[in-house]
Amino acid sequence: MATKGPNIREFQKRFPDEDTCLTHLMRTRYGERFSCLNCQKEATFYRVKNRRCFECEHCGYQVYPTAGTPFEKTRTPLRDWFFVMFLFCASRNGVAAKEVERQLGVTYKTAWRMCFLIRGYMGYVDGDTPMGGPGGGIVEVDKTFIGGKDKRGEGDKSVVLGMVERGGDVVTRHVADRTAYSVVPQIRKHVKPGSFIHTDEAAAFRSLTERHGYAHETVDHSEKEYVRFTDGEPVDTNTIEAFWSQVKRGINGTYISVSKKYLQTYLREFEYRHNLRHAPYLMFDCLLAAFPKVQLERP
Repeated sequence: MATKGPNIREFQKRFPDEDTCLTHLMRTRYGERFSCLNCQKEATFYRVKNRRCFECEHCGYQVYPTAGTPFEKTRTPLRDWFFVMFLFCASRNGVAAKEVERQLGVTYKTAWRMCFLIRGYMGYVDGDTPMGGPGGGIVEVDKTFIGGKDKRGEGDKSVVLGMVERGGDVVTRHVADRTAYSVVPQIRKHVKPGSFIHTDEAAAFRSLTERHGYAHETVDHSEKEYVRFTDGEPVDTNTIEAFWSQVKRGINGTYISVSKKYLQTYLREFEYRHNLRHAPYLMFDCLLAAFPKVQLERP
């Protein structure tokens, strides 16, 4: 079984043209044969020339496989969309819209829209499974600051909360500020009650044990304490901080600047790659196989 991520030769062999991409989308969402809503017969649907649709072999009822996907209502070739999805999965630090503009020869507006929709779709595929719980792994929680000029009194940096289960998945949220009022509800939403949580000494985390029933341990970064041991077990936030390093390398090196309005979509992109880090060969396949199943309506 392959263990490495996708490469360009495999992509070109698998999706050589537009018809192959559209057929893949159709078969993924509807299967080889299904009951036609118009004639009620079990049917195979065949491609309609020069249109992005398939029609019933019996009555000619047409189905558009791009409906309800990021590719709906776009004139950009489907193979170009698949190629940009491949780039997102093959890259470690993200794909800038300028790079997509150069690779495809499209306008910057088109390239930016494609990247934006693909990031949102990566978040849909990844989801947010609750982590921790009694008997579960230790969950590290930490805040970081992204963007801005860091000028005194301006408060222009974005506050991001991250939660990661050791050896497992990560969840990030762009929050309004670094207070417990903004931070704790997100922890309660994504971390199961009774979990073991490790954080730094920030005031926002102080109520986790007394009010919310988590087993909470801390390290004091202000005293240059980055790991300590309790009953032989390490207490640290090194996993989530390593993830922050990856995010900031991608944003600073690839995207240069990210607005607060769209920051969460960029975070979901990095979440997706992190959560599939042990199976990079599945990154592209998961995107290709997880298109929403739509309920066909009668004509």
